[in-house]
This record gives sequence, structure tokens and C-alpha cells, in this order.
Amino acid sequence: MSWSKFPYPDPSYTYTSTSIKKNWSRLHAGDSEPMPDNDALLQAWIDYHSGEFESAAQRGLELGIDGYSVAHKATCIYANYLEKSDETKLNLFKQVATRCENQQAQRPQDASGFYWHAYALGRYAQGISIVTALSQGIGGKVKKSLEVTIKLAPKHADAYIALGVYHAEIIDKVGSLVGGLTYGASADKGLTMFERALALNPESAIARIEYANGLLMLEGKKKMSEARSLYEQAVRFEAKDAMERLDVQKARDDLGTS
Repeated sequence: MSWSKFPYPDPSYTYTSTSIKKNWSRLHAGDSEPMPDNDALLQAWIDYHSGEFESAAQRGLELGIDGYSVAHKATCIYANYLEKSDETKLNLFKQVATRCENQQAQRPQDASGFYWHAYALGRYAQGISIVTALSQGIGGKVKKSLEVTIKLAPKHADAYIALGVYHAEIIDKVGSLVGGLTYGASADKGLTMFERALALNPESAIARIEYANGLLMLEGKKKMSEARSLYEQAVRFEAKDAMERLDVQKARDDLGTS
């Protein structure tokens, strides 16, 4: 079964080998992905940024472990935003997590193998329920992989976002006492992670969206105004690629705007 098409095609998201190199720092401010010197890998990233997620994943997998990072990202972003089948979505996240474990074993200095492991497991956990995932030990794996990611790539803004989400969701689901004693989660740490992410990547819509969600989970209605302001900021961002367009659309949908 082929993947669903990206619903918001835009010529500005289609990069050439020259233009993607010029824009690489902006496009990868969140994940600290190094720019490849392999033309085939660069083409996979061009496909990814344009919204050709299936092609990007396939090209990446054809390159073996060198292409895992783009394959992970294309698969995860597609599954998170565009896959309609819950079962297929969960299977895609499990596939990425398994590949990441192989990547970690072969390339323990590659931050992407740890970040996408955490991302895939985190989204999988959301799909089966956070409480169920915690009972299966998934929470600890997510936290460990994110901490390794930041150790390997200290400016990995997306890893800080994900750690913020980790703290917020655990406190929200099991409370601050159990969350702190059992899972090392705290509201203060969660908010600090979101703030760090924004400092590292101020042009991130998803950082604002997840920060807003985190504020509501950790502080409730008293932070509604601040959360709404973060969503409104996210809506106003000019997307530079397909993923960012999906992020902005999420903010629009959550706010109830077109």
C-alpha cells in the first residue's frame, strides 16, 4: 500500500542540490543533521523537504545505514501527520525504533539513531496510551535516548522539545509525586526543556505548539492565554518545507482557524 500524498504541495518546498545546501542550516536547525556529501543521500533529503515522504524513505533505505536518518524522519513525520490507519501508524513507528536500535549498535556516535528512537517510541506510546507505555518500560527508553542525543548533539533543539514533552506527559498522567520518584519527571525540568528548544531554534513552529501543550498539561487553565499566544505565533510562521507546513497546519487546526 502506497503512502498518502502530502496535501499542501508548494514549489518553494522543492529544493535543488544547490539551493538545499544554501538553506541547510535553516532547514535542519531543529535536528542538527549534518549536510551530506553524497548526491544520492542529498536527493533523498530533497524529496523529504518537498513532501515526497515515501520516496525519501525508500531512497534512504536503499543507501543502507547512511540513509537511515532521512528514512527515519520521513517515516515518522508521515506517520505522525498523514497516515490515517492507527495500526499502520504504530507499525511504522515500531519499524523506525527497530532500525534505530540497529543504528545505535553500529554507529553509537550518531545522534539521529537515538533521537528518532525516542521520537518513534514516544509517538508509539501516545498511540497505545502513555500509562500503558510506562507499564511496558517505554518511558525509560525514551528518556535515555533523548539524553544520549543531547550528549552527542548539544544543540539538538528537537531533542529538547521531546524531553519537554516527556516531562509534561508523565506529570499529566501520573502526577508530580509518582512522576518524579519513578520516572525522574518534573514540571520545572519540562518547562526548561521547551525554553531551551526555543532558544536554540527560534524559527520553530512545533516548539511553540508542544510548549503550549506542555503548559496546559503542567499548569492547566491558568496558562491558557500564554498557550494560545504560542499557538498564534506558530500559525504565523512561513513554512520552509513540507514538515513545517504540517506543523503550521496543526496549529491552525488546534486553534480552529483555516
